Amino acid sequence: MPTVIKNDIIDLSSENKTEELASKILIKLKTSDIVFLYGDMGVGKTTFVRYLVNGLQRENKLKQTEVTSPTFNILNEYSIRKIKINHYDLFRLKSKDELKNLDLFANYKSAITLIEWPELIEVKPENLIELSFEYDEHQEKRFVQIKGLDL
Repeated sequence: MPTVIKNDIIDLSSENKTEELASKILIKLKTSDIVFLYGDMGVGKTTFVRYLVNGLQRENKLKQTEVTSPTFNILNEYSIRKIKINHYDLFRLKSKDELKNLDLFANYKSAITLIEWPELIEVKPENLIELSFEYDEHQEKRFVQIKGLDL
């Protein structure tokens, strides 16, 4: 995979490419980073998160856990040695008022925060990385555009 610079569009048409991208981003991520994952249902957001979490587990010689979308429980938490990952899915939220109860950024400095469907969040936090996943016009290929991170 070629080196990616901010705002490039990357082909993710295979899971291998998604895994490669997750590995490259994992190297750059640090505690307090917040990642917004935009895109239609089924475009690869949770698959990307799975490769990210499992990659970190593999690096730390830990058993890889199942990583699923937290659509119904809104938050999945992963503790990998001293690193905590908060994986939110805001798909089911209907209003900005519901965000207040979640306290999304209360402890962001002690975790990596991944948020699928972040469209209701009005004020973008510091340390924000945005991944916008999309299909081509025929839904045969997938792409991602990255903002806020140089790879």
